[in-house]
Amino acid sequence: MQLKTHQTGPEGQKVRRLLIEEGADIRKELYVGMVVDRVTQRVCLMASSEGGMDIEEVAAHTPEKIHKVFVDPVAGLGDAECDDVARRIGVPDASLPQARSVLQGLYRAFWETDASLAEINPLILTGDGKVIALDAKLNFDANALYRHPEIVELRDLDEEDPAEIEASKFDLAYIQLDGNIGCLVNGAGLAMATMDTIKLFGGEPANFLDVGGGATTEKVTEAFKIMLRNPNLRAILVNIFGGIMRCDVIAEGVIAASKAVGLKVPLVVRMKGTNEELGRKMLAESGLPIISADTMAEAAQKVVAAAR
Repeated sequence: MQLKTHQTGPEGQKVRRLLIEEGADIRKELYVGMVVDRVTQRVCLMASSEGGMDIEEVAAHTPEKIHKVFVDPVAGLGDAECDDVARRIGVPDASLPQARSVLQGLYRAFWETDASLAEINPLILTGDGKVIALDAKLNFDANALYRHPEIVELRDLDEEDPAEIEASKFDLAYIQLDGNIGCLVNGAGLAMATMDTIKLFGGEPANFLDVGGGATTEKVTEAFKIMLRNPNLRAILVNIFGGIMRCDVIAEGVIAASKAVGLKVPLVVRMKGTNEELGRKMLAESGLPIISADTMAEAAQKVVAAAR
């Protein structure tokens, strides 16, 4: 069936696999999770008696119900720490050995897989006192995946947007959105600011697209092709800060890409930084109907007007 939830969006997601597990005699639902705490620079174990619901909700409304342990990376997660936090979230003494095993196993899994999040929600107490991980979630540090080919093999392309899969082949950070103004930007922070500015002037971004600091003509061309696959696209804004990436190189890529794809939607380009004058000159002499802008506000206003 085509499953439609607030997580899938209105188009839904096709169900291809089912996981069927035996029912459990749930007496109590608990929460345990691990993340990296930037302040202490240690793994933080978070535990709560309020399992089965979003931990963000618990943090917002009853923060006193979240208990934290900052794990010494040399000593690891000790028995005493496990027992203390387990008692705090309502695990009875008879079940402490099982809870200790689960918590230490979770820490070991987090550490050995270079995870950025390891979460069991809910961790349950059954009627006969067993401690069971009923549901779990893991996020991994993408920069460490080269060390974990067995995790990379678990990637399920059926669950991903085809455009985002195609973008990943060319090392492009691309996320499809609901708007009609395409964005091609270098740098994630500038890309976020560009989308905010478009919205500020009444437009809606069609995508997040960061071409990175080493964009080549090929990468820019592929970026244009991916954006143009969106049937809702009405205009494109290229916003470049020439630091590592020179503006003339981006201009060359924009010109080549526009010609290669036979661009039919309005294109607004704003460049600042290294070789910006040369880049603008190349765009002006290209013979292409490119709309130039000097500031981000001007670029956003022009692209919103063009999309309309």
